[in-house]
Amino acid sequence: MSATPLRVLFCIGINQNFFDLPEGGVAASDVWTAFVALMDGIKGLPGVGFIGDIDDDSHLVGPSDGWPWTCYLLCDVDTQETVKEACGILRTTPVGDSPWKLWKYAKIEARIGRALTPREYRG
Repeated sequence: MSATPLRVLFCIGINQNFFDLPEGGVAASDVWTAFVALMDGIKGLPGVGFIGDIDDDSHLVGPSDGWPWTCYLLCDVDTQETVKEACGILRTTPVGDSPWKLWKYAKIEARIGRALTPREYRG
C-alpha cells in the first residue's frame, strides 16, 4: 500500500433482473453466492485494505440504480488501477451454472477520495 492510499467507497446496487428471479435456471441463491465472491474478491486484491461495509436492504426495497445504493464497501486502495480491477470483478464473476456474469444482476460504482482528517485552517 502506498504511503497515502486512496479512500474508496464501492457503491453497489441490485437491479431489476435480480428481482425477476428465478429465471433461466438462476436462483437468488446463485446471485448471493456470486455476490459474496465479488466482495471477497475485492477484499482479497493486493493493494486493498478493507475498512468496513454497510448493507441497507432493510430500508431500501427494490432495485437501486444510484444513490441510495443497496450496499457499500469502504477500502483504502493503493492505485486507481486497483480500483478499476476491483470494479472489473463484477464483469467476470459467474452466476451459478448460467452463462451470466454478476453484472446482469448488480451494478458497482467507485467513489475515490482521501481520508477525512483534521487540517489546520489558516484564514
